[in-house]
Amino acid sequence: MIPQDYYDIIIVGAGPAGSTAATYAAKNGASVLLIDKKKDIGTPLQCGGFLPHYEELQALIPDAELPFTLENYPADCVLTTTNYQRFISPNGDSKGFEVNADALDRRRFDKYLAKEAVKAGAELLVGTNVKSINGTTIEADGIFGKFTFNSKVIIGADGPNSMVARSKGLIGEPDPMGMATALEYELTGVNVDTNAVEMYFGRDYVPGGYAWIISQGGDSANIGVGIRNALCEKGVSVRDYLHRFMYEHPVASEKLKNGKIVSVISGLVPVGGSPKVTATEDTLIVGDAAGHLIATNGGGIPTAMVAGKIAGETAAEFIAGKCALTDYEKRWRAQIGLEIKTALYVRKLMDGLMRSDAMMSSAVKMISSEHMKSLQRGRLPDPVKKTLLGMNMGFA
Repeated sequence: MIPQDYYDIIIVGAGPAGSTAATYAAKNGASVLLIDKKKDIGTPLQCGGFLPHYEELQALIPDAELPFTLENYPADCVLTTTNYQRFISPNGDSKGFEVNADALDRRRFDKYLAKEAVKAGAELLVGTNVKSINGTTIEADGIFGKFTFNSKVIIGADGPNSMVARSKGLIGEPDPMGMATALEYELTGVNVDTNAVEMYFGRDYVPGGYAWIISQGGDSANIGVGIRNALCEKGVSVRDYLHRFMYEHPVASEKLKNGKIVSVISGLVPVGGSPKVTATEDTLIVGDAAGHLIATNGGGIPTAMVAGKIAGETAAEFIAGKCALTDYEKRWRAQIGLEIKTALYVRKLMDGLMRSDAMMSSAVKMISSEHMKSLQRGRLPDPVKKTLLGMNMGFA
């Protein structure tokens, strides 16, 4: 591939947000370059792939216009399908609710999304690192050589430590509780519930977060922990916590103790909400770069893709002279802003309870399955709000 010197829109990062933005920008007539530092899209992985079904997503983010790629992805992107989500409290009690979802093969899913962008007319440049950004000029270097690209719009879909966001001052206030570290193993030889996703809580195993078991079908599963470092024991690493969970947890270890590690996945998860500004006169940020995820569960695929669709459409309309680029701000907030904001508030309430295993166990016991599902979606029913506020006041 010999890229051009100029594109209407340059998108940095070919994950779910970036590839979706590229697809919709190209579909709407813009010339688009999609750049990713990975030589092989989807590899190495930096997060798992739990994706509720389309009907569940319509309930999760009811004001959002979902991209077609959330409904019609290929069957070979799915490792297995689950229909239940179970919470296990620190004292071992459990409670759950029905939710239909797919455990994705993220390597195949991310490649599928990138291919859709190419089908729509975007150009894809892999194995290429962005070295500097000056206005809308990008200096890049990679396996195909050194390049200077000019554009009218840059879209940053380059993750929680976004170079695009930093170059434009689109970053939020520092928050030690706003970033989680996730570490996940893909295991074989386990004995887990193939119909359920399980989430575990407890300070000894996952301080300030949760551990998960997601079946991949048969005797395979993804297990992981998402932890805020500010709440970790001194000298105890994220890997130490994951090994504690795998080998010492009184419930999980019976399912996992014979598992063999076949893959390691790690990454940062921004659970501190979105910055106040995500758009300038020439730049947009999207996905993890913009905090587009549900802070109560760390799930970000659907919200990132919705925001990616909005970013691509808005950028293309801007190129055509139909809107201001900063319209992106109000558009994405209208579709998914309430869920992201509410989930952040709920996460902060739960942070107080997670400091005490007894309080967290009481919360799981007191909250109904229906309300638990609402919390997982980033909603806060009034009865639950009163309960959580009361418990936090009692703990304080």
